[in-house]
Amino acid sequence: MRQLDLVVIVVYLVAIAVIGLRLAGRQRTAKDYFVGEGHMPWWTVSFSVVATETSVLTVISVPGGAYSGQGFGNVELAFGYVIGRVVVATVLIPLYKRGGFVSAYQYLGDRFGLRLQGLASITFVFTRLLAEGVRLFASAIPIKLLLDEFGVHAGYRTIIVVLTVITVVYTYLGGIKAVIWTDAIQMGLYVGGAILAIAVLSGHVGADGYSAALHSGHFKLFDTDFNLAHILTSPFALPTAIIGGAIFAMASHGSDQLMVQRVLATRTLRDGQKAMIASGVFVTVQFAAFSLVGALLWAYNQGKSFQDLGLSSSDNLYPSFILHGLPVVVSGLLVAGILGAAMGSLSSALNSMSNSTVADIIHSFFRSTPSEEALLKLARVMTLVWAVLMAVFACAFSTSTGNVYLTGLTIAGYTYGALLGAFLLGRLVKRANETDSMVAFLVTVAVMTYIVREVKIDVTTAGTTVPTAIAAQWLVPIGVLITLVVGGVMSLFHRAPEARPASAAQLPDDGPDPGTGTDRVPAGTGRE
Repeated sequence: MRQLDLVVIVVYLVAIAVIGLRLAGRQRTAKDYFVGEGHMPWWTVSFSVVATETSVLTVISVPGGAYSGQGFGNVELAFGYVIGRVVVATVLIPLYKRGGFVSAYQYLGDRFGLRLQGLASITFVFTRLLAEGVRLFASAIPIKLLLDEFGVHAGYRTIIVVLTVITVVYTYLGGIKAVIWTDAIQMGLYVGGAILAIAVLSGHVGADGYSAALHSGHFKLFDTDFNLAHILTSPFALPTAIIGGAIFAMASHGSDQLMVQRVLATRTLRDGQKAMIASGVFVTVQFAAFSLVGALLWAYNQGKSFQDLGLSSSDNLYPSFILHGLPVVVSGLLVAGILGAAMGSLSSALNSMSNSTVADIIHSFFRSTPSEEALLKLARVMTLVWAVLMAVFACAFSTSTGNVYLTGLTIAGYTYGALLGAFLLGRLVKRANETDSMVAFLVTVAVMTYIVREVKIDVTTAGTTVPTAIAAQWLVPIGVLITLVVGGVMSLFHRAPEARPASAAQLPDDGPDPGTGTDRVPAGTGRE
């Protein structure tokens, strides 16, 4: 009967590529390829944002975490993320939409100069290559386990290559429209799978199961341990989740091109703001659904440990239920949903890295503006280049040891503070010039590298003291503070820069003002 599940998976992989290309239509310009000419519905963009930030390990680790004692802690995190997205929608999205940008870093180029724009973009693509390469390999781990159950014994490298090739087909040809539409479908599939799992589990455990999970603390929402060491090191401590999570979301969704690009594809500023805020609401619902799956699995398994269940880790819990607790075909659909989570994050990364390469790096270092045909061709070539590099990097992990998930999480800590700090420096410190911003950016990355790698806090649990890294949510505000302090102090040692006649965010869309530098925006950005 497993053959039917395999048929479902193969049909899904073929269908998602075909559907993505059909919905995307033909791309005629670089702007169409990168932001869909700004014509995408806000709700599809919102779904795409959620699918982009949801990896395979999110889908399988949240139920496992809820089972093992985290309760609904991920929902608590989502509350902080919603606050951060409201700030992004209010403060940063208007800058991007009114400026007619296709990249978040074009604002930095307009405010400080092309050198910082190029530096920020290089930082983004390098960070994204590392993070997505790790994520791609991490995604192959549970997929391999699932395929082994089906009797398909594929290696990590084979899975990585197949996922990359299928994703590249619609990303290369369809651009951002294909990415957004397929993301929306894939999100619907894996969230729908979670809802289906909840329905099946509810039928098994009944009201008694809900009651047992509630009284055992598996529905616990807030972590109210206010010990300082706990707050600094635990992602689920209430201040860390709300305050740190809000600032982290400002960086991840306001200064990371991976997320900003999706919002720039909406029709209007208001649509972009709705897409950003709604994505926070959808993430909260998604975390609640997966956490509920974990709590109900605890009741379903009568609280047995992972070892008693024959599982090697918490990440095997949800996949094991999919394979052994659901009917044939249904389990195939849920495995397809897990594949969709992997492909959604990969396609988004490839398109945004290509976008940033063309709109920021090429633009910053080459003064001439290529034709629309050349830009579109270059965009597609860079999609292929980044796909190959990411697959090669992911395959390099195939024989490695260590927790690749934690490796991926810490990568953002190196650069997110510097990226968000550069945007806030431009908005808050009017005296700051390009030199101030460049030095502050580089100093922040250097200091954060030291903090991420070397700084530990002693945390005592059950009489044992363990050196523990600072929670990821606090790395961003630390980085932002360093950027603002360094850039602000340096700005005191020179004259305030002369006011520009207008900024890109203030110019009408009928053409650039030669005195503002916005004529340097490449063709296809709406600022021609």
